[in-house]
Amino acid sequence: MLSSQAYDIAIVGGGMVGLATAIGLAQANLNVVVIDAGHTDAVVGEPRLRVSAINKASQRLLENLGAWTYLDTSRATPYQKMAVWDKDGFGKIAFDANSISETSLGAIIENDAISFALAKRVGEFDNITHIENQRLERIAFGEREAWLTLANGDNVSAALVIAADGANSWVREQCKIPLTFWDYGHHAIVATIRTEMPHLATARQVFLKDGPLAFLPLYEDNLCSIVWSVPPERANELLAMDKVQFERNLTAAIDGRLGICQLESERQAFPLRMRYARHFARHRLVLAGDAAHTIHPLAGQGVNLGFLDAASIIEVISELQQAGKDIGDYAQLRALERWRKADAMEMIAAMEGFKRLFEGTNPLKKAIRDLGLNLVDNVAGLKTVFIQQAMGNKSALPKLCR
Repeated sequence: MLSSQAYDIAIVGGGMVGLATAIGLAQANLNVVVIDAGHTDAVVGEPRLRVSAINKASQRLLENLGAWTYLDTSRATPYQKMAVWDKDGFGKIAFDANSISETSLGAIIENDAISFALAKRVGEFDNITHIENQRLERIAFGEREAWLTLANGDNVSAALVIAADGANSWVREQCKIPLTFWDYGHHAIVATIRTEMPHLATARQVFLKDGPLAFLPLYEDNLCSIVWSVPPERANELLAMDKVQFERNLTAAIDGRLGICQLESERQAFPLRMRYARHFARHRLVLAGDAAHTIHPLAGQGVNLGFLDAASIIEVISELQQAGKDIGDYAQLRALERWRKADAMEMIAAMEGFKRLFEGTNPLKKAIRDLGLNLVDNVAGLKTVFIQQAMGNKSALPKLCR
């Protein structure tokens, strides 16, 4: 039991971004507490429904944090190729890691498997206290420190609080940080699918008239995770269908490219919303991951953007600490806030542009997107730029992602 304990950093949220941030800060010899409302277990049995396309930049972060070695590689699926096409048009593009002398473009991994690997690594540090199954009850900020009270009555203080507690962040709400947000007008249906033909380590995405459908390769040759973005009414129809009806609709939606599709799991749906916190930092506070921003899953970049937050926070806070500066002073955190806001806005704008271009049946939009896809597919230099972007390789990456 903690009665009252002082730390350099208190991280609220024990998901992927929170745990990654904790490890990096602990490597920089900071004393960290992670307050986790849940508990992280090993992933066994059937695939979990929530998976992420981890790009190369995120993989390098996990390697540099020492967490990649704890990942159950039998549940991680490196993918070598990516195929994107417009169902009702002639536009298409195909990426291949071999074309840029890489072995893979990234890896499809269950979120819980990543969290478990990070939690195992966290357990190696004497300067990380990982408190699980505990919620915060109160938080207060002073000039020199922040005070946090847990549901069990324990108290901790820290020079800086990092809110990594998800899209519905309790800390963000308590601090009354306003959100800019809009509803994408889509629900994402996720499920595990067994396909007649092997996926061949290829991530596939087809743009349908009412939204994109992604097939992400899993660790068995004929197993994929799907993310199907559709309007709410269509989502309700698809969820209400019996198994056979759903499978027929899904097989038709992907043009039968993987043969007959069979449902291997339950179907879940969740609304898609863009959220963007007006402030990513305040005195003694930084927001990270979904607490700061959520984006459309169109290109599977949400978790990669969150890992960029983690790596950037680690870099800036470590440098402040080494320079003997106050790590929680907002004047010192402004540059970090600008950096993270710029990255987030760039990604939000790109996803919104893609979504608007690829939705609907407007003939002019169809012609533009089909010509655009084919142009990228046929111009080697342009295609290489897109491949590098998909892998997360860009200028101004945090050091741990390089």
